[in-house]
Amino acid sequence: MNPGLWTDDQDRADVWPGQHEPLGSTWSDESTNFAVYAPEATRVEVCLFHDAEDGTEVETRYELTEHTLGIWHGALPGVERGQRYGYRVDGPWDPENGRRFNPAKLLLDPYARAVSGSVVPGPSIFGYTLPDSDDDAETRAAKALVRSDVDSAPAMPRSVVVHDDFDWGPHEARPKVRLTDTVVYELHVKGFTQLHNEIPEDLRGTYAGLTTPAVVHYLKDLGITTVELLPVHQYVSEPDLAARGLTNYWGYNSVGFFAPHNAYSSSGDRGEQVTEFKRMVKALHEAGLEVILDVVYNHTAEGGPFGPTLCFRGLDDLGFYKHVDEATYWDVTGCGNTVDASHPNALRLILDSLRYWVTEMHVDGFRFDLTPALTRTGHMVDMGGHFLTAVGQDPVLRHVKLIAEPWDASMDGYQVGNFPPPWVEWNDKYRDTIRDFWRLRSGGIRDVASRLSGSSDLYADDGRSPYASVNFVTAHDGFTLRDLVSYDRKHNEANGEGNRDGSDNNRSWNCGVEGETDDPEVIRLRHRQAANLIATLCLSTGVPMITAGDERGRTQRGNNNAYGQDNEISWMDWRPDDAWLDIYEITKTALRLRREHTALRQRHFLEGRPAIDGGPKDLAWVHPEGREMTAGDWFDDGLHQFGMFVSGHPLRAPGPRGEQLHDSSFMIWFNAHPEAGKVTLPLQQWVQAGEVVLSTDEAHRVGDRVAAGEVIDIAPRSMLVLREA
Repeated sequence: MNPGLWTDDQDRADVWPGQHEPLGSTWSDESTNFAVYAPEATRVEVCLFHDAEDGTEVETRYELTEHTLGIWHGALPGVERGQRYGYRVDGPWDPENGRRFNPAKLLLDPYARAVSGSVVPGPSIFGYTLPDSDDDAETRAAKALVRSDVDSAPAMPRSVVVHDDFDWGPHEARPKVRLTDTVVYELHVKGFTQLHNEIPEDLRGTYAGLTTPAVVHYLKDLGITTVELLPVHQYVSEPDLAARGLTNYWGYNSVGFFAPHNAYSSSGDRGEQVTEFKRMVKALHEAGLEVILDVVYNHTAEGGPFGPTLCFRGLDDLGFYKHVDEATYWDVTGCGNTVDASHPNALRLILDSLRYWVTEMHVDGFRFDLTPALTRTGHMVDMGGHFLTAVGQDPVLRHVKLIAEPWDASMDGYQVGNFPPPWVEWNDKYRDTIRDFWRLRSGGIRDVASRLSGSSDLYADDGRSPYASVNFVTAHDGFTLRDLVSYDRKHNEANGEGNRDGSDNNRSWNCGVEGETDDPEVIRLRHRQAANLIATLCLSTGVPMITAGDERGRTQRGNNNAYGQDNEISWMDWRPDDAWLDIYEITKTALRLRREHTALRQRHFLEGRPAIDGGPKDLAWVHPEGREMTAGDWFDDGLHQFGMFVSGHPLRAPGPRGEQLHDSSFMIWFNAHPEAGKVTLPLQQWVQAGEVVLSTDEAHRVGDRVAAGEVIDIAPRSMLVLREA
């Protein structure tokens, strides 16, 4: 921000009374209305910023004198679209009692549709007086109670007046992919295209980059239905991260719940990012791809009480954040603060934001970061509380995809399996079980069978379907698939925290060598293990989620917490020389089988009994000897080889007119054992003959035929999928 900033105060007569609804800035030909919630403030000014001819920036302040239901409002005539603005809010400075008003701090509008510029780290963005490095504890505590009068405007971004008249066209159709058909692909807007040589340089790392033919074709060819974007709400980097020379790459540090992050815009940051985001959504929709957003409403970028004053803290600290007492924040997010979603205004902001992204930006759903933090009534998790109840009855939100990350940073926040319909959940029990099975740490197959068939132990008791389980083996947080089979330990030295950050519970296996190697046997084993993991994911019952790049061997060099690595550690490497293209082909094949065969994505839990009298069981678990599993087999901790039979004759769910539907039947063999084994194709009526349609065993090729009763060899640590011929 230009250090030549100066101010010009205007007479209050220049401000019309305006309206207290809607919140934010609302443009019209006649005037722009400004409305901001700050119930305990004593004075609120809206500040407009203009570029002067001499290169300086002029700030003009207008006092909002109207105060309705806690909302300060006024209308300014002649304000154009693209106008940059902020608020200065005065009131009690009493941190010990939760009041942190400071008119020296320029505040972003919580309802801003766009943000221009970025935060410049430094002392001015803090509302209190920063201590010196040699101050003792008593002096530091005393200074934290002293209000800082240093103007933060030169270091602050600006809110932007937006009135976007984007034309969605008369026939814009949202894909509306059913959960049974959904394949989620988690990607980072910048990292996915930053190194792509087929994308024009000025579009790489942007919303526009995701609309290019190279990207759209890649996603469609792979078999993706739903693109999940890592956070795109306007975010800032934590001050301590900036001090280490890093930035918050992932974006889980939101400050603008309505504003698409301006750094991902190729066309500008004075409202152009809104149009570019809409163009991206429209282009992906035209290709049949859904867009869902990873959203962070549980905390904000202001951090704990000693964090910067950027927005909410300077407007209504007590109302927006949860407190232990008026002076102390209550934190179950691990980020210094927890948004109080039970407070009417904070809940309203969250719901208004969600509806805005659905109705105005046309997104198809959301994945909610640390969702239990939002469910709390007081300090207790409450599945019948304000947030879940409001979303569940909302006529807009209840019809989009709602995905919970069902844990937060507290002991009581782990809520896997407990969310009510229509919510679905990230299932980390699936992740851990499948990782352990393929690295030979599962202790038998009891849990493995449950995870493969939809986790009925978690979701059947409350009437939800198997598609309440969003299955994954990797996510942005943790090892990539390649690193999962290449490292036993995290290697986070680049994060500057002495390798103390990131999880130590990776459930990984390096196949005998830590890190990259030239050993061909180790490389071959790693490819096979990666193929086993991703093929298992794609063919399991539930909604598969693939982390971008896993299908082509993306590595973070053993970093399992690359949130601050906005560089080639995190970006997608599109070079063909080190791409694991065999994994791409396995993934593509598995997703094609899933797409073409309803038997592999049935919407009901399979019951282990015939769907019709005299028919085969809809699901059967097969011992390598060719017989059904017995009770003793389920408790054999040394059994790491088994078959899963899924019948398509008939399918349990009827067709749209009640007709009985049929599909192929499948026999899937899993062998996690380090030694080769033999399996017998069962002689029952299930499968008379089979054809290999997917194999991670080099001895079995797609198209090979096998017959009932035949004994076949299966390689160590491999997977074989047979379709009824």
